[in-house]
Amino acid sequence: MPHIITLKERRGKPGYVYYPLQLSLVPKPSPTHKQLLIRIQAAALNHRDLFIRQHLYPDISFKAPLLCDGAGIVEEMGPDCTSDVLGQNVILTPCRGWKTNPHGPEDWSNFSTIGGVGPDHTLGTAQTYVLVNEDEVEVSPPHLSAAESACLPAAGLTAWRALVVKSGNAEPGRNLLITGIGGGVALQILQFAVAMGSNVYVTSSSQDKIDKAKQLGALGGVIYKDEDWNKQLEMMLPSSRPYIDAVIDGAGGDIVVRSVPILKPGGVISSYGMTIAPVMDWPMQAVLKNIELKGSTLGSRAEFTNMVNFVKEKQIKPVISKIVKGLENLEAIEGLFQELKTSKQFGKLVVEV
Repeated sequence: MPHIITLKERRGKPGYVYYPLQLSLVPKPSPTHKQLLIRIQAAALNHRDLFIRQHLYPDISFKAPLLCDGAGIVEEMGPDCTSDVLGQNVILTPCRGWKTNPHGPEDWSNFSTIGGVGPDHTLGTAQTYVLVNEDEVEVSPPHLSAAESACLPAAGLTAWRALVVKSGNAEPGRNLLITGIGGGVALQILQFAVAMGSNVYVTSSSQDKIDKAKQLGALGGVIYKDEDWNKQLEMMLPSSRPYIDAVIDGAGGDIVVRSVPILKPGGVISSYGMTIAPVMDWPMQAVLKNIELKGSTLGSRAEFTNMVNFVKEKQIKPVISKIVKGLENLEAIEGLFQELKTSKQFGKLVVEV
């Protein structure tokens, strides 16, 4: 019988509780109107999954399977399906209720993510089989393995929107700073920006991660633990363009204060997360320099298609840090969560199903 991983409920305050993983057997589902039955081949973790286990994410479910990133094979098609995807490798969309609006979901009350949250107890990729509407998949780029395809949904969509839609600086010759290199989103931003011809610089907690980022096309990097990292970065910038055009940030904290001196007037900070703290300082210097701070999260269905097509066109392969095999291998999956906790990974953490 198929497996499913959910959270086991226990008492505890948000931020202090840590819900255990629970493996269960479930019946194999059957597709109905416009549905596809997909056998999941690989699923990938995101920081949101760690937050869910700590009850630091809204609308947590103890019945829905975990994880929102996944790829698999279409095994059955329900009545009235019109797409020609039977037997094909596909990537699942990580959210629902956002079609094309560039500013945000058309109706926030209908927007939701999948995996460990929400009222739908069937959606999530930490399971053997999943039923989805036929409109909620993209055919996997043929150059990607199942594990690589599973890395794309949330990380790729978040990266695409933060870089392409929000920063306005995904262009050849622009100087971009990507903070906290090593996580799945930051690395995807790096790969997209390099493919677009931008000059990319990074911050990290370790020189090893900076060196790996350079191998992927970054021009330089600094250790964000250094008090003068912004001054170090300024010395790396070319004399022909001695400033940063945009910062793509997922950490928060003091990033505005530290980056204002090296941002051009009217420069952009595109913020897709705040892993350091839930608030950021906004100094008067940013106002006087006309800096723009833009929030960014996930993206629309149209942007998801654009992202997958770009990956296919540029033959981009997501960076994988570690793969473990089997949903029933809970000990190894716990190890992946520990890597998320300690930020040891360089790339995505994947479970092959």
